[in-house]
Amino acid sequence: MEISEKLLCLFSTDVSEVDGRYVVEVPKHEVETGDIDTDSVYRVALIARDETESGTAPEAEPESRPGEPRPPVDIGETRYVEIEDIGKQGDGIARVERGYVIIVPGAEVGERVKVEVSEVKSNFAVGEIIEETF
Repeated sequence: MEISEKLLCLFSTDVSEVDGRYVVEVPKHEVETGDIDTDSVYRVALIARDETESGTAPEAEPESRPGEPRPPVDIGETRYVEIEDIGKQGDGIARVERGYVIIVPGAEVGERVKVEVSEVKSNFAVGEIIEETF
């Protein structure tokens, strides 16, 4: 899957039914960072977490260029990480081997969390929190 450079924010949430409509709630911090405006219309993409939840096959391995090292994490892998920074979109940033970045939506600086890697790219991964502190 290719991620557009126009991506404004990335977070995990549930789809809920409210008054006969289906609602995807945007976390407050995504609006507070100033990248999205409550008076605008946006394109939204929904991505299934994994095979067991979506009924679809997991994503293919990320492409790597010759001579480029493979990412140090795999989809479905669990890692214990410490959030070192907050990205432009308000997501937690953790670094693992070789400075490789794992984006952790909903995490705060200084938190130590257990994450499950849900997406892997050549230069970053996305991890979902599965345990708040360790």
